[in-house]
Amino acid sequence: MSETVNDVPDSHFEEGPPPLPLTLNAQFTKDLSFEVPHGATIFATLEEAPQIAVAIDADANRLSDEGIYEVSLTIKVEATEAPREDKQPSRTVFVTELVYCAVVSLNNPPDELIEPILLVEVPRLIFPYARNIIGDVTRDGGFPPVVLQPIDFVSLWQNKQAQQAAQTQTEVGHA
Repeated sequence: MSETVNDVPDSHFEEGPPPLPLTLNAQFTKDLSFEVPHGATIFATLEEAPQIAVAIDADANRLSDEGIYEVSLTIKVEATEAPREDKQPSRTVFVTELVYCAVVSLNNPPDELIEPILLVEVPRLIFPYARNIIGDVTRDGGFPPVVLQPIDFVSLWQNKQAQQAAQTQTEVGHA
């Protein structure tokens, strides 16, 4: 048996990776609703697969001065009948709304990273759980499960920033 000599200092192994600036303390369903406005008649009269519209938003609220935040991921799914040939208005098949939240602690990240962590990274972490709830509730409601596709939370955050900047610009112009 041969002996191996390692001249590499062990100090870099003892340090370990730097701690993440984020601790996920809890996840929970804050609000969940599922409605079939036309009741059982929709099951008897629905002829085609409904059209699905999805709206998603992310928001964060500071809970304490110690860097603890509640991050909310709001998802609304509305299914409507396909346009009808008889020109009657399309009926709503079902509506489901979910507010899925996480309580997180930020461990002294740089100030410029706080908003992207809260509105991009945390929603990205909790989205799979929210997607699962939406699929389960639509299936349990008697419809094929709605499988939400991955979301680009960076674009969602950037669009939200642009809207806030435009709103601020409008308010300044009217002052």
